[in-house]
Formats: sequence, structure tokens, C-alpha cells
Amino acid sequence: MIRLASWIVFSLVVSALIAWLIALPGTVTLEIAGWRMQPRLGVAVFIVLAAVALIILVWGIVRRILATPRLLARRRQEKRRQNGVEALSDAFIALEAGDPARARSLARDAQSNLPGNPAAQLLEARAELAMGDMAAAREHYRALISERKTALAALSGLYDQARTQGRPDTALTFARKAIALAPGTVWASDAVFDDLTRRGEWAEALQQASEAPVSTREERAARRRRQAVLETAIARDAEATDPNRALDHALNALKLLPNFVPAALIAARIHSNRGEARRAMSLLRRVWRATGHPDAATLYANAVPGASAVERLKRVRELIDMPPETLAGAVVVARAAIDAYEWSVARNALAVYAAADPSQAVCSLMAEIEEGQSGDQGKARQWLARAVRAPRDPQWTADGITADEWEPVSPVNGRLDAFEWKVPVSAVGPKAVEARAAESPEEGERLALPHGQAG
Repeated sequence: MIRLASWIVFSLVVSALIAWLIALPGTVTLEIAGWRMQPRLGVAVFIVLAAVALIILVWGIVRRILATPRLLARRRQEKRRQNGVEALSDAFIALEAGDPARARSLARDAQSNLPGNPAAQLLEARAELAMGDMAAAREHYRALISERKTALAALSGLYDQARTQGRPDTALTFARKAIALAPGTVWASDAVFDDLTRRGEWAEALQQASEAPVSTREERAARRRRQAVLETAIARDAEATDPNRALDHALNALKLLPNFVPAALIAARIHSNRGEARRAMSLLRRVWRATGHPDAATLYANAVPGASAVERLKRVRELIDMPPETLAGAVVVARAAIDAYEWSVARNALAVYAAADPSQAVCSLMAEIEEGQSGDQGKARQWLARAVRAPRDPQWTADGITADEWEPVSPVNGRLDAFEWKVPVSAVGPKAVEARAAESPEEGERLALPHGQAG
């Protein structure tokens, strides 16, 4: 309603204006090709305005006619571009759906409609890589390396291709080139870092880890742990040849991760060897209370070099309450008591854990107690037999491999910080252990020990 009223008002205003122009007094004389006209002033103004409007209209029609070929060409170009984008989208979907042949065909269609489009070229190379056509994929990637816009993507493709073909050195070369172009490239940095840790180049790996950018709290925590692991790896390698340097790196690791057991053990051993038993015991006491790791308690007992078994037992009992609150503490106390021939102390320490579902360590220690205290070979054999099928104790485990001591990387795939202190999933074949235990109690006891299997 408002729009209709507005239109009516506008029409009335225009009509009134036209009537006012026509009614203007005076005349105008016009001479054109011998023709003379003397219209009124208002009519003359109206004629001029009409002529201008007619000229504009004619010019618009002529311009549209002249621009028609260009408009048709632009429309064809837009149509080709639309077809190319659709082909590119369908090619990506086909590649993700596991149909690389169709993806390559669609990528080629996209290139014909979008000449010089780098996305279509990269998609075709990816499809050829998925099809196993390595030669064609390599040629496409190498052609794209020359363009700065597509160089990183091409290097990523070449890196994947080299890994697929089992050429790790070549893949690493492409990763290093990518870092040279863009130092913050994640996949390339990870590849170089993994290679450094796999080869044991801890110092270079530590420098790269320290320079890695972080943006979240989780990333910052992950970087701190990675740095601590690398510091510990350096300390581990230098402990025998350069203990002072090893101690510095171990303490750096403990600054990053205050309760990191491998670093604490290295630092405590060095303190102990230097005659700094108090520092070693203080560090181990803190780590034991925080983690309950049996290696910390065992090293605490041996913090003073040359101490007798009785002194070691006394030191352990200062650290661990009786009866022990954890299985790890009970095993450590029992081991120290057996070494000191304190059979009752050892038996009391294991009493709670031996009564119900004892672990392999408990069974093997109880076998030692029975044999050492009373010389009862029958009961010792019974405990060894139970150890064959008893639950396993925690060990340093990585990718199904167990080790007596912590290692920086997995022996299976070279992954950093793969070892965890946990109960291993795999187990020694019970029939083989049982047979060997029947043949020789000593051999059966060795196989039943929780720390007797190394990867």
C-alpha cells in the first residue's frame, strides 16, 4: 500500500512538472536544414530532454551489440571455470574415496578447463602416486617445485613417494629442502627430528625441539617432555665417559620434568659415585614418594658404595614403611632382606601380596625365601611353578619389547619416548618356562624374574 501510494505521488509530481514546462511563456526559433520552427519554450525544453534520452537509449543499444562477443566469451570462460572447479572437487572426493584412476581423469579435465591451475596438477600427481605410477608422479612434482607457490606441496608429495618406495634418505632430503624453504613446516620438521633421534643425534634433536614453536599449553607441555627425554638421552650416553656433563644434562631434564625417573636415576648414580650420598638419597627419596618406582628405592639402598647388605636393608626400611603400602615397595624390601639373610623380614614384607594372586616377582622371591630359610626345595619349586602363570610385574616396555633399563627410543620403529613403566602385554610362553623350570630350578627362577627379560 505504501509503495502504491508513493508511486501515485511520484507520477503526479512528474506530470505537474511536465505541465509546468509546457506552460512556460516565450518561444524558441529552431532552423534545421531550411526548416524553421518556433515552439513554445516549455515544448522546446521537453524536446531537448526527449532527444537526450533517445540518444542515450540508442547508444546503450549500440554498446550492447558491440559488447556481445566479449560477453559471450566471458560467459564461456565462466562456464569452463565452473566445470573445472566441479571436476576438481569431484577429483578430490574420488581420491579420498579410494578411486585414484577416476581422480586422475577428473584432475586432467580440471586442468583442461583451468589451465595452469596448481591444485589440479597437484591432485593429478597425488592420484598417480596412489595408483603406483611413481614415474609420472615424480615428473609432476618436479615440475611444481620450480614454482614457489607449489614448492612445499610438491616436496611433500616427493617425500611421501620416497617413503612409499622405501628410500628414507631421499625422503629426508626432501624434508630438509622443505625446512630450508619454510622452517615452520610441521611434517618436514617431524621427519628431520625423527631421523635425528633414530640415529642418536641427541644434541641436534634437542636444539630443534627447543626452537619448535608452541601456541597452546598442551604443546608447551609436550615440548618440555620431549626436551627432558633428549636431555636424559644425552646424560645416559655421557654417564660413563663424562659424568660431569651427564649430571648437568640429567639435572636439566629434572628441571623440565621434576619426577622423571630415568633422569633421576642417572643423576643419583653420579652423585653416589662422587661420594655425594646425601644428594643422591634426597633426590631418590623425592622421586620415590612421587612415583613409587622400585628402581629409585633400590638405588636409594645402594647410594653409599660398598655398604653391606645389612646397611642396605636398614636404609630401605628408612625409606619404605612396614608393612609396605605398594607391591613395588614390598619387592624392594624383600630383595634387600633376602640379601641380608633376614628371612622373616622378607616374608613379612611379601605376606599380603603372596596371599592372593601374587605376581611373578613375588613368587620368585618367595621361592628364594623358602629355599634360603628352611631349605625346602619342594615349596621353592611350587612357587616357581606358580611364577610361570602369575601376573607379570611392570617393566620398561615399548612396542611389545621389554628392557631392563629405560631407553630413549623404541628398538622397533625408533620412536622417541616410547618406553613406559607398565605391565607388558606379551609374555614368555608358559609351557617353555614350565619345562625349563622343571629341568632346572635356577633357570626357572631366572625366567620368572620380572626384570629378567630384555628386548
